[in-house]
Amino acid sequence: MSTDLPTTVDPFVVEIIRNALTSAAEEMSLVVMRSARSPLLREAGDLSSALTDHEGGLIAQGHDVPVHLGVMAFTIRAFLDRVPAERLAPGDVWILNLPDVGGNHLPDVKVIRPVFAGDRLLAFSVQLAHWADIGGAAPGSYYAAATDAWMEGMRIPPTRIFAGDRPDHEKIGLILANVRGAAEREGDLLAQVAATRVAERRILEIVERHGADTVAAAMAALQDISEAQMRAAIEALPDGVYEGVDYLDDGGPGDRPVAIRVRVEISGDRARFDWSGTDDAIAGPLNTTPSIAGAAVFYVVKSLAGAAIQPNGGCYRPLEIVTRPGSVLDPGPDKPVVGGNHETSQRAVDALFMAFEPVLGERMTAGGNTSAGLLIFSGPGPHGRWATFYEPHGGGEGARIDRDGMSVVRVHLTNVMNTPVEVIEAEYLLRLERQTLRRGSGGTGAHRGGEGQVRIYEVLTDGMSLTTMFERRIVPPYGLKGGQPGAPARATLVRTDGSRTDLPGKANIALKRGDKVIFETPGGGGYGTAAGIAAAE
Repeated sequence: MSTDLPTTVDPFVVEIIRNALTSAAEEMSLVVMRSARSPLLREAGDLSSALTDHEGGLIAQGHDVPVHLGVMAFTIRAFLDRVPAERLAPGDVWILNLPDVGGNHLPDVKVIRPVFAGDRLLAFSVQLAHWADIGGAAPGSYYAAATDAWMEGMRIPPTRIFAGDRPDHEKIGLILANVRGAAEREGDLLAQVAATRVAERRILEIVERHGADTVAAAMAALQDISEAQMRAAIEALPDGVYEGVDYLDDGGPGDRPVAIRVRVEISGDRARFDWSGTDDAIAGPLNTTPSIAGAAVFYVVKSLAGAAIQPNGGCYRPLEIVTRPGSVLDPGPDKPVVGGNHETSQRAVDALFMAFEPVLGERMTAGGNTSAGLLIFSGPGPHGRWATFYEPHGGGEGARIDRDGMSVVRVHLTNVMNTPVEVIEAEYLLRLERQTLRRGSGGTGAHRGGEGQVRIYEVLTDGMSLTTMFERRIVPPYGLKGGQPGAPARATLVRTDGSRTDLPGKANIALKRGDKVIFETPGGGGYGTAAGIAAAE
């Protein structure tokens, strides 16, 4: 397929509009980080921003969290299935978090604003932010023993919370009455709303300069270009069938590992990704949605085969994604999914890496810290208010054919920052006793995997709870081409009497003043052997 632009659109104007739209999406994320109340958003940046066309086709995104951005390629289209465009009006703001509306898990709350140029629906601005609590059975809304979706928190279908840019206080009040830390959640929500308004302003400035018809044509052209680029990238791959598998640590019958399997069929400029061989849905919270499977596919294909492709909805057109109803990746609306968002999604990525390793092995890294490494401390705060500290932890990156892996980073679908020690100790009744590299955790090889980290938290109050939700505790990050695996994750609870308990990867635990939690994140896998590299040279 040719990558030529439609003759009715000036290619230079398209490029100007592309950069302006991308800048608007970036600005949205900056608005949230500068105005949100929770450290999870303003410090760690667990948020993402995107713009779509009037039909929900993704056209621009910020440099945010890949798993969020992949999901938002599906969100508006699913939203429009429930809320027809005729119901929308200028100044509307809608909120939702239902996983089955093009979503992922309940804490990722999406705020949506339709953007009108006069009477014409031109675009949508979408702001996704992870709320530190969305209600449910456990503080932080991660309940390790969850067996149904309602245990995980408040489920919000598409709901209009602003009309004519005026807030609907009754609906907002209903939401805030069902979450912990309502004042913090309200501040985060208003930051999201402000971000969508900024994006609307920027889009209308582009319209004023170029005209609504030209902007709409440029949006369509951008998706056509990306489709053509993606087709070219797929066509460069050898036709064939490739299969890969990776495993969740536990959660299957008898608490066995859970297989995430993919079968990839490359044929010309199209690719089919069939996840039907994945194990059945499990009782615990590591199920996930078909949208997450789609996000994993998009991320891997773009990373390995088309790094220069402008990411938007056009990229998905040559990709067929199949999930099996009743499986971990398509469990239906009743199953818990909160951990699957950042754990099972990463298993899907690693399964795809395993599938492509025979033909693209020299482009990929060995296994890394493909887990959020999540700890949630929740309880009394230093100012007498409920406080929830949600912290993902970086670990070792896998080594590559040409270098060692990096230490203490996020890899693949996650892209959030750590919360600075000073913020932790100012906002929570916790003391960070130690933060250091986990020496020797990287797998050996011709190139060594990156190191994980060690963090030791001391609890400074009674009445605090801890939630763990992490993987790579049993199944370690894999090595490639003869490289050794990295060290698996480990969490240890040290009570005030000196007793030590090895914590499971998914648990809710009561803590007391003086308890300490030691968290050691995985090291990356090694790549190759010295003999293998010498032979290749």
